[in-house]
Amino acid sequence: MKLLSLNLGRPQAVTYTDQPEGLTGIDKQPVDGPVRIAAPGPKGIGASGLAGDAVCDTRHHGGDDQAVYAVAREDLDGWERELDRALPSGSFGENLTTEGLDVSGALIGERWRIGSDVILEVTCGRIPCRTFQEHLGERRWVRRFTHKGAPGAYLRVVEPGEIRSGDPIEIVHRPDHDVTVALQFRAVTLERGLLPRLPAAGDALHPEARKNAQEYVAKHGVSPR
Repeated sequence: MKLLSLNLGRPQAVTYTDQPEGLTGIDKQPVDGPVRIAAPGPKGIGASGLAGDAVCDTRHHGGDDQAVYAVAREDLDGWERELDRALPSGSFGENLTTEGLDVSGALIGERWRIGSDVILEVTCGRIPCRTFQEHLGERRWVRRFTHKGAPGAYLRVVEPGEIRSGDPIEIVHRPDHDVTVALQFRAVTLERGLLPRLPAAGDALHPEARKNAQEYVAKHGVSPR
């Protein structure tokens, strides 16, 4: 398993975002590195966890629990075949394009070591938005991406450091539950009856997803499984 591509974005003015200044950093481009990675601060204040990477709409993106976004190259390859178009690494706005790692099958709370120093922790899946759809230029993209159920993973920074393309990735911790990124994503987008399963992931789960699950359990009188 390795970091196939390390991708950073710069602010760009577009017509399809509701970010107040009309800016987005979704167009990520590969860089060689090294790039410093560290916790950026709370959501709404902190942006990207990678130095030199733009997160323009901090209302919805960035912050400690969404410091880094990873997508498997294998998933991009699958979409290339389905869409009949090239999707270079970074096309989904991901910071990390991995090889040999089942990103959407990762467990919430799973920890990865990248290179010699950096440790990241999986928090949740990526929810698609209009900016993502318009960036790709694919009709009904939000719907198609959602139903595919392979959203890639957001991660928080546990141990900061520097990373570069080609660094090895090692899974150094797998928690004792069955809440994967794909399951969490499906629970919050398509099958809310799965929400009671999410609290099993504990504090590693993104706080907003944890809150949604707790509210669902309280409202419907069901017990977490």
